[in-house]
Amino acid sequence: MEKKLRIGIIGCGGIATSKHMPSLKKVKGVEMVAFCDIIEERAVEAAKRFGAEGSKSYVDYKELLKDETIDIVHVCTPNRSHSFITVDSLEAGKHVMCEKPMAINSVEAKKMVDAANRTGKMLTIGYQNRQRKDAKYLKAEAEAGVFGDIYYAKATALRRRAVPTWGVFINEYEQGGGPLIDIGTHALDLTLWTMNNYKPKYCVGTTYHKLNNQTESANVFGQWKPEEFTVEDSAFGFIVMEDGATITLESSWAINMTDTKEACTTICGTKAGAKMLDQGVLEINGVNHNTMYESRPNLDGKGVPFYDAGSYDPAYEEAQQWIDAIRNGTKPTVLPEQAYCVTQILEGIYESAKTGKPFYFENN
Repeated sequence: MEKKLRIGIIGCGGIATSKHMPSLKKVKGVEMVAFCDIIEERAVEAAKRFGAEGSKSYVDYKELLKDETIDIVHVCTPNRSHSFITVDSLEAGKHVMCEKPMAINSVEAKKMVDAANRTGKMLTIGYQNRQRKDAKYLKAEAEAGVFGDIYYAKATALRRRAVPTWGVFINEYEQGGGPLIDIGTHALDLTLWTMNNYKPKYCVGTTYHKLNNQTESANVFGQWKPEEFTVEDSAFGFIVMEDGATITLESSWAINMTDTKEACTTICGTKAGAKMLDQGVLEINGVNHNTMYESRPNLDGKGVPFYDAGSYDPAYEEAQQWIDAIRNGTKPTVLPEQAYCVTQILEGIYESAKTGKPFYFENN
């Protein structure tokens, strides 16, 4: 029988308990054997819920890394600690899945890329939206040349009133930013991946703190505390790539708009275009026989009476392909160099917003 891969979880908060651990529990041939959190009770509870027999809990991640039997580490901590925990884990001989965003800035992200190359261990970042059926279909069409030269795209991550009020999401020190680095990162990743374009030239960005002080917000996650809301509530960017392609990026946790959607992309090419109307709904447009058309692929697998195609879970698909990549020595879907580019652009938008000037990228 194939040896079970042993996994350690560092950070046992919401993203770990709602995405990583439930997904890994479904993957065959792996077992979660170590759980770490600075709040000991969370690590202990996670071990009880998801751990294999004899699982251990820790409050110091460096103690977890001393266990030489652990093959893989999932880093699910606040953004500020992604880089140094990932680097330490790679140096300890572990493969690493780090939750998005890769890091709070490009310098820290580059340390992660370098550590993976230096150690020969695999590193990937948790952009599970690439595993959605609409995203996979869009990527396959792009690779087949359906859209031709993609020269314009829009990355969208907009919420009307859904500021995350738990954990440290609204704490700039811990997270490095607000909706741009939290949900805008997903939309940008999907866009760059579809375009297969990772060479930014410059960007212009704006950030807003317009709603932070409101005390009657109708926020779906409950009222935030204005004194704790230190990140932006909205951020927007305009990115020019080296080949001349342009991308607009819009992100907000709270904006007075009804036409909102999250982790979606729109692309425009010389042959055709496509738009994610919402997660799971994709519309492609173009011209055939001198006639304009719009089409929506049937991605839910339905169409046969009395047959249920079953559920599809992008988080599980992410976990499965990650474990398959480790077992087979193949590349994971999300490469660290790609995630590094996403971080570069997010940082550029923030920097442009601070200076009021365009931000030019170097060494691409």
